[in-house]
Amino acid sequence: MSNYKIAETAGRIMATNVPTVGLNDTIQDIHKQLKTKVKDYESIGYIYVVNKKNVLRGVITIKELYCLDHDQKAYQVMARKLITAKLHTDQERVALLAIQHNIRSIPVVDPNGVFQGVVTSDTILNVLHNESIEDTLKSVGVGNLDNPAVNIIKANAITHFNKRAPWLLGGLAGGLVAAYTVSRFESYLEAQILLAAFIPTIVYMADAVGSQTQTIFIRSLSLQHQLNLSQYIKREFNIVMLLAIVLGIFSYLLGAVILQSFSLGMVLGVSLFFTIIMASVIAILLPLVLSKLRIDPAIASGPFATVLRDILSLLIYFLVITVLM
Repeated sequence: MSNYKIAETAGRIMATNVPTVGLNDTIQDIHKQLKTKVKDYESIGYIYVVNKKNVLRGVITIKELYCLDHDQKAYQVMARKLITAKLHTDQERVALLAIQHNIRSIPVVDPNGVFQGVVTSDTILNVLHNESIEDTLKSVGVGNLDNPAVNIIKANAITHFNKRAPWLLGGLAGGLVAAYTVSRFESYLEAQILLAAFIPTIVYMADAVGSQTQTIFIRSLSLQHQLNLSQYIKREFNIVMLLAIVLGIFSYLLGAVILQSFSLGMVLGVSLFFTIIMASVIAILLPLVLSKLRIDPAIASGPFATVLRDILSLLIYFLVITVLM
């Protein structure tokens, strides 16, 4: 069996029984064809115009069809600018094409342009639904379900336990490391109790910025297979630097003006500056490393990345305290 029939590709999910007509068929011919075969078609949103070798040349919408003169020929009225998918195109990419170009169905062709079938609007909606659920489950460390939309509901307690426990145990281990890190700087916290009060803020900012950056990056990787990484990283670097500078200055002012402690303000400002940069680097680097290891990068947005950011943000915070106070 061909790979496109096994994987989540356009070739697997396409409908093959859809209306096709020749270049020289008249509008009247098309009307007659629809009347006799309409019950057999899986979709009639578009009429697909092909040549004698079955190469796709254009499309006519049903709405347009009933506004045309009966003696006009298909090649005269068809739309020639085509948005198509290949047999091996990932189903999520097909759904994205439909959204980007505001079309209900995507025709599928082989490498020679020969018409194979259509991914219909119903199928596109179903793909978007399942992919959304799958991404959500992966983001919390639950993956590898054949049909996430159904299996996560019907799965028994043992299956749920097996899917969720490993990540949570990893998170628990990371939490113990974070607690140990805090304990090593107990003397600083005792001397300046306000330092402890800002630990949740530092950790939260690391997770918030990291999650934002990582979610956008993973989504870009999955939807844009030819993503220009150097250009993307350059843009993201500019964004991160702006965020780090603005949030760093704001936290410095919080400590210096509102809490009336210039040293605390400096600690907060410098810590947040480097924490935001660290979180963004992990958000970009971790999915790339997982991709190289042939592991789904969506997994990186779950507990593993969170624990890593938490530990490193605490280390940055206490390192800055050690240097500045």
